[in-house]
Formats: sequence, structure tokens, C-alpha cells
Amino acid sequence: MITNARGFTLIEVMITVVIVGILASIAYPSYTQFVAKGARGDGLAGVMHVANLQEQYYLDHRAFTNDMTKIGLSADPWIVENTYYKVDTTLSGDDYTVTATAVGVQATRDTACATISLTSTGTKSPTECWK
Repeated sequence: MITNARGFTLIEVMITVVIVGILASIAYPSYTQFVAKGARGDGLAGVMHVANLQEQYYLDHRAFTNDMTKIGLSADPWIVENTYYKVDTTLSGDDYTVTATAVGVQATRDTACATISLTSTGTKSPTECWK
């Protein structure tokens, strides 16, 4: 009397594990790039926010400031919401440069855009990070 066996053989399980491993090795780098680009979005938003506050401060005081607390932020340098970038302002004559610097895991995950900046004249650098 022969009965139908149910279950998986060891070969079937090993083939499944290999397929899942190959898929994971392909998907993980794409996932980390996606996460880095998403975190970069908060850095870009932080730079734009500080630039807007600088322009408002200029309208009120006829000068820019490098003290982030004077433009209404809680700290100098200011840390964006996701904590992956710190944003600071430097003055050069009558112009300012707002710079977001990656911190923590973002600094190693997104090395091409570890520092993002915007000047008072509208110059953005590096340009590939603003796309």
C-alpha cells in the first residue's frame, strides 16, 4: 500500500533558500539607495527652510545672521526632523550659504550628497543632489 507523501524535500527547501538569497542580494542595495534618497529629501527641505528664514530675517533686520536661534530655530546648528542632516549658515560679506551636512548612517549611506548647500544667490551644490 503506497500513500501520497506530503511535505518538502531537502532539495526543494535548499533551492527556495538560494532563490530568496539571490533576490535579497539584488533588492538590498536598491532599498538602501531609496532610503538614502528619502532622507536626502529632508536635508533639502531643511536647507530651503533655513534659506527662507534667512530671507525673512533680512527683510526685518537688513542683514543676514549666522546664528540659527535668531531666525527662530531651536539650536545652532539645526538638526532636521529625521536627524540625518544638520543645517548651518555661514556668512560671507552680504551673502549667506546654508549647508546641510549628513550625520550618522546617512554620511556613509549617501556619500555623494554628504554636504548639500544653497547660497543667497540661488547656487545649489552639488547639482545632482537637487534632482
